[in-house]
Amino acid sequence: MDHAHRQVAEHRRAAARRACVGPLRVFACAGFVCTVVLALVSAGSPTLAASPAAPPECRTSLARDDVLAGVGARGELVLASGSRAVLDGLHLPEAPDAAAGAGAWLEGHRGRTLTLVARGETDRWGRAHVDATTDHSLDLAGGLVEAGLAAVAAGERDALCRPALLAVEAGARGAGRGVWSATLPEARDGAALRAQIGRFVVAHGRVLNVGERPRRTYLNFARRGEDGLTVTVSKRTWRQLQERGLSATALKGRRVRVRGVVESWRGPTLDIASADMIELLDEERAPRR
Repeated sequence: MDHAHRQVAEHRRAAARRACVGPLRVFACAGFVCTVVLALVSAGSPTLAASPAAPPECRTSLARDDVLAGVGARGELVLASGSRAVLDGLHLPEAPDAAAGAGAWLEGHRGRTLTLVARGETDRWGRAHVDATTDHSLDLAGGLVEAGLAAVAAGERDALCRPALLAVEAGARGAGRGVWSATLPEARDGAALRAQIGRFVVAHGRVLNVGERPRRTYLNFARRGEDGLTVTVSKRTWRQLQERGLSATALKGRRVRVRGVVESWRGPTLDIASADMIELLDEERAPRR
């Protein structure tokens, strides 16, 4: 085996070791080194890929290597192979300055070899949703979230494949880094939420009442006639929340954090497709951001 082939083989062995080491991952972000618990799944694990327990959008393909050739609009990864990909489980900021910061962070890894694990099917634009790790063991999604350059989100998918990223985000939010330097909108502040219609927001508030209907469940954060947020939950997602012990009775009066794209339907509305997009806050002691 010549030197070049030995290098390729060693890189693949290293990628396999990184995938199976366990949940502890150390990566550099925003100029310093952070240790976070990501509870990453094994990259390219045939067991996970075939597991019926994993939602279809979270089932993984075998790991492959590619080189980051550039960064497109909204953080799209342009790869040397000619394919395109997006990091799974993230929502990159929409505000121009914050979006530029996230793009610059990704551009800093241009030319790096990435180990990519695709999740589920390609999206409507032919892009794979991937977990991406550089040849220096840097998890790109985790690095963006930890630096406050992205929020965790399931997007249009029904499941958040890496819910442990929420704990990474909590650290950035608690420190007020990046997009978390601004105060999160209150769910009762209808005017502020209406100003964000069509945009992704993370809001918090207390659930005043829960309306269960055959097809959807409604979480109301304002009284009838008041201007505030309504969260709509699909039948499937409501069943998942109930399996976690979050019934209508359990949620009423609880303080929660919700995230998604604001829509307008008799006031500001968020439609929740993933149970992980609703977080209980009653146990939190840190100041709310």
